[in-house]
Amino acid sequence: MNNVQSSMNLPDNSTEQSHDGLSLLSFLIVIAKRKKLVLGIVGAAIALSVVVSMLLPPVYQASTKLLPPSQSQSSSAALLSQLGGMAGAFAGSAGLKSPNDTYVGMLKSRTVADNMVRRFDLKRVYGEETGEAARRRLETNTIVTSGKDGLITIDVKDRDAERAALLANSYVDELSTLTKVLAVTEASRRRMFFEKQLELAKNNLATAETTLRRSLSNGGVISVDSESRAIVETVGRVRAQVSAKEIELGSMKAFVTSHNPDYQRVQEELSSLRAELSRLENGNPNNAGAAEGKQGGLENIKVLRDVKYYQMLYELLAKQYEGARLDEAKDSTIIQVLDPAIKPERRTTPKRALIVIFSTLFGLLIATIIAFLLETRERALRKPGGSEKWRELKNHLLSR
Repeated sequence: MNNVQSSMNLPDNSTEQSHDGLSLLSFLIVIAKRKKLVLGIVGAAIALSVVVSMLLPPVYQASTKLLPPSQSQSSSAALLSQLGGMAGAFAGSAGLKSPNDTYVGMLKSRTVADNMVRRFDLKRVYGEETGEAARRRLETNTIVTSGKDGLITIDVKDRDAERAALLANSYVDELSTLTKVLAVTEASRRRMFFEKQLELAKNNLATAETTLRRSLSNGGVISVDSESRAIVETVGRVRAQVSAKEIELGSMKAFVTSHNPDYQRVQEELSSLRAELSRLENGNPNNAGAAEGKQGGLENIKVLRDVKYYQMLYELLAKQYEGARLDEAKDSTIIQVLDPAIKPERRTTPKRALIVIFSTLFGLLIATIIAFLLETRERALRKPGGSEKWRELKNHLLSR
């Protein structure tokens, strides 16, 4: 009878044991049972983290903030507005992007990094044998970001607080130097473009004037009827408009894609002008026959038309060039330092308190795992056949 009652009570004890094994009290009992092991591991982790945090060299971070130039209506557009409809074609907006990405890319460039390495002798400072290795260290220690507020932030880390501030401020100096030799802004790129076009128009104008003088010297001035003169002058005017549109497209290609609405609009206008010019140049057969007897006069008029065409084009390009130069002069001084870097008073790393806290938590986790593994092994050895099973587990773990 007692045996039956004992058998009936056995499942209840097993259930209670199983429940206790999962309870918080069982967890605390295991930790308390091996408190020396747990305290020893946690203490060792704390001591090691304190020693390591004290041995790590301090690192300081200095920051500077830049206010890059903003895109606005250029003065060349105001100058061209005085020339009328054809000149106004050059004043259209090209839909420029924010210049922040360009300046961030320049600050991260190899040219700037190499100048910084030479300027501060960073090969010696970083203990590197090559300039490339020193440049990589500098790039690792430097963070350049463009914020949503439109400002560019330069963060530089260094073991010397004063040198960190000097490096951050020197990035600004290098950027200013680089912008003076590169066409970065809209005005500088437009200035370079119109400078080339202006030189070409100047040469063509000089050639046309020389041809006109030679033609007048050889054949003299021969008058033609007003109808023929009007046709020739109309062709010259349309040619100038075609050239103006082509130059406008050329300047827009530097700032927009072929899918831009303004770009497509100018393309359509250029196609219409080319069709009109083709129609005028093919001419009327009757007008062509009437002009055959006055070929010499027509040749003089054509040469004069070329002179007037290049004069008008040269005047237009000269105003655009001067406007771009004015814009470029203004843009060169627009990059402003909002917050210059100062010598940091507190180190950025190492954060000794966080190192000790996380090391303590990690040590406690490791100690808890070891304590439960030892408890599991001890319970397994107390059960019948536990030693054999534990030996089998070790054999499987150690076997290859």
